[in-house]
Amino acid sequence: MEAKVDIVLATYKTNIEYLKKQIDSILNQTFENIKLIISDDNSNEPKLKETLEEYAKKDKRIELYFQEKNLGYIKNFEFLLKKSTAEYIMFSDHDDIWYPNKVEESLKEIELTGTDLVYVNSKQIDGNGKVMHKDYFKYKNMPLISGKSKLAISRCIGIGCSQIFTKDVKEAMLPFTENVMAHDWLAAFIANENRGIAYIDTPLFDYRLHEKNVFGGRNLAQNTSRWKEKNGKTYKSYLKYRKEDVIDKAYLNGAKMCLDYCKIEKNKKFLNDIIKYYENLEKSKYINFHIIKYFKFLGGRNLAKKEIKELVIFHLPILGYLVFRN
Repeated sequence: MEAKVDIVLATYKTNIEYLKKQIDSILNQTFENIKLIISDDNSNEPKLKETLEEYAKKDKRIELYFQEKNLGYIKNFEFLLKKSTAEYIMFSDHDDIWYPNKVEESLKEIELTGTDLVYVNSKQIDGNGKVMHKDYFKYKNMPLISGKSKLAISRCIGIGCSQIFTKDVKEAMLPFTENVMAHDWLAAFIANENRGIAYIDTPLFDYRLHEKNVFGGRNLAQNTSRWKEKNGKTYKSYLKYRKEDVIDKAYLNGAKMCLDYCKIEKNKKFLNDIIKYYENLEKSKYINFHIIKYFKFLGGRNLAKKEIKELVIFHLPILGYLVFRN
């Protein structure tokens, strides 16, 4: 029997033209045994509702929900996962464009490798569809994992819209705990504890970056620029940025989330150790000498440029500030 794939898509005050392109790209996949489950998070925008209802009428593979109150980004994806019944699940952003073979190639790879999750490469485009980066893996120095790795514990492996994962992973994710801050990181962590992870180096979709991305694929300069516009560029502001927008948001909170779901004792110890490491980093205002711990927790393949930036931010905050303020 042919496998079935559920594609879950959350909307909220979505750009309708972007949304149409993404839905069209999903419905035109070469692999047709899909269900597209869409949940609108109480946008209260008649045109958006009308557009979604028109698509649902035209294609029976669309299952549509409108939330009566705003759930928030994470809880909306939890709702969608609860509605999924297929053997395989894929997250979808509302504003990307999938290539026709994205589902087919992702499914082939996860069945061939016998893993619990596969993530794929992409091209990054701007709001007008212009290609900004032809290889997202290289641009963002994404960890490349075949099998199991400590990096799937300490880092987010593959952005959500690049992933396909098994029903086993989905069931282990539910229900979400209070610490869930990144559903894609959680999916990869659980897959890593089970049958492992694989990746496809070939770009299989266009990943759109624009001003209204919830997370997006911005680089360090773009993120710091946005912070300085709101908070200033004093050293005090930089230390706040380093703690709240970097260590907490992108590392420490993820480790706490994974600890809630961890089943393997050695991974629990690893997570407790890395949490202590992050908390120690936040106490250091000028320099932190525990550099060896960085490589123990966060070093790995394809990460050279990322490692240099992280080492400066984590262990040489005074040097990081000189870059930040300029």
